[in-house]
Amino acid sequence: MKMNFEKLSLRIQQTSDYLRTNAVKAVNMHITLRNWLTGFYIVEFEQHGSDRAEYGVKLLENLAKRISVKGLTAPELSRCRQFYQRYPQIHALLEKDLKSFLPDVFFEDFIIENHSLSILGSATQEFYGSFQEGGQSHLYGLFQSVSYSHFTELIKIGDSSKRRFYELLILETQPTVKELKRQIDSLTYERIGLSQNHQHSFAEVLRSIAPQDIQDMVKSHYFFEFLNLAQPKLIEENELESALIEHLQQFMLELGNGFCYEARQKRLLIGGEYYFVDLVFYHRILKCHVLVELKTENAKHEHIGQLKAYLSFYSKNIRAGSDNPPVGILLVTSQNKTLVEYAIGDSDLEIFVSQYQLQLPDKAELRAFIEKELRKEK
Repeated sequence: MKMNFEKLSLRIQQTSDYLRTNAVKAVNMHITLRNWLTGFYIVEFEQHGSDRAEYGVKLLENLAKRISVKGLTAPELSRCRQFYQRYPQIHALLEKDLKSFLPDVFFEDFIIENHSLSILGSATQEFYGSFQEGGQSHLYGLFQSVSYSHFTELIKIGDSSKRRFYELLILETQPTVKELKRQIDSLTYERIGLSQNHQHSFAEVLRSIAPQDIQDMVKSHYFFEFLNLAQPKLIEENELESALIEHLQQFMLELGNGFCYEARQKRLLIGGEYYFVDLVFYHRILKCHVLVELKTENAKHEHIGQLKAYLSFYSKNIRAGSDNPPVGILLVTSQNKTLVEYAIGDSDLEIFVSQYQLQLPDKAELRAFIEKELRKEK
């Protein structure tokens, strides 16, 4: 094999990176499996242990003291139990994909009889059944891809369809735990439920997790249910703006990754008159200002014209030399897509018109979409 110094150093670096990555994956998979098995053993003991009555509600505290395993405190043992109860279908992985992880002697205790699943309720049994029919591969993909910390976020979700949606999101994007929490907290699942085109909206979410360009940064639909407005149809623009600022953290989560708050009612002196931009942000990833105008009505051409003027002023007078051109987002209650197309069609400015919603959608129609996408992962 012919080799020079550059090839030598490159080959060692590649080998090291590959094996280190696989070592981390292996550790993550073993920890995840350990915690699931721990949950399984606890549930089995609570249901069928010969001396279970002696421990009662103190079981986990006594168990944590007895085993003295670092990290397996009583609260963590409780989380392991919940992990098993949320994912009983991992049993199928142990019979097939994960069997090499354990010596055969462990499988003498690991036989899930019908009584073990009966304690989980009809909804979980139904979910377990659908998993057995064709969802096994996607769960093994989760085992290979993420840490147990990701599962601790997933097991908090009681709705099985919603949980499967975030499983799909993990498989598609490999998010950090922090990013996964951000997607859950910003109600990504519910927001997609508002869309008439779930496939398109889901693609938008995937791009927004790591935006590469301006189009990735802006969503077609924004969801402000966290405002808890009693009469959303009667709200005025200044009230909506104030409510969003009062809930700035949730609002920032909804806007997406990379937004930094800069100003409210930013004053611009244009031709001797003062004008005010509702909200101004700076996007740290795409290096540009983002001007947001809020309207509690349908999109109108004068709204777009106003935003055009603000963007032109910002680009000429405020934009720093290293910044990209500013972006404008007009948030309205409803889009007139034809009007919007004509109003921004001849502009060289980055203007987007997005719809916002103040209430949660009906989630039922999402289930078929999620199942369809998960089947693609097989």
